Amino acid sequence: MAGTMKTVRSSKREAVTGEHLDAEALYRAHADFVARFLLRLGANGQDVPDLLQEVFLVAHRRGGFTPDRAKPTTWLAEISFRVFSDRRKKSRRKLEDSDTESVTLAPSNVSSPSERTEKRQALARVQSALDSLTPEKRAVFILYELEGESCDSIAQGLGIPVGTVYSRLHSARRDFARAHDRLVDESPSSRGVGSSAVAGARA
Repeated sequence: MAGTMKTVRSSKREAVTGEHLDAEALYRAHADFVARFLLRLGANGQDVPDLLQEVFLVAHRRGGFTPDRAKPTTWLAEISFRVFSDRRKKSRRKLEDSDTESVTLAPSNVSSPSERTEKRQALARVQSALDSLTPEKRAVFILYELEGESCDSIAQGLGIPVGTVYSRLHSARRDFARAHDRLVDESPSSRGVGSSAVAGARA
């Protein structure tokens, strides 16, 4: 991919100054975000590198990101969602469990084996609850609750009315809570860790 794109220096600086970003600059600044988003959508960890490359190839074909009401992250999220959905439709098979240990893409501060196990289980429940949502609701929920994007930015990035974002978010919160509570009930030893698990999954 690097051979097809000119090198852009200080891409992270450009990402926050509102300049046009080509695919190389976008990759340098937001590859971790896209990988994390794909995992949370339900992509298999082993598939993420290929999906990641496809996302930024699409970004390259679109001529990069031009600042408007959307943010680079929500613009990339729309591409990621379409790439993931197309891959899932083409495969016509049930996706395997996501690599939930890779979701945070950050080192753990937990030292105790029992605490590490508990955290893995909590993250697995969060991912399972996410997987229970429709893809459209999941995308909005991830962007708002886990990535901290605004509803306006999500609407602009995904190309949907802001009212639709609010509706999907409200429904997704309800469905996520029900699914997560059910999973907690099935694992009595994990009671009381749901909210901390969601917080731990945030970027």
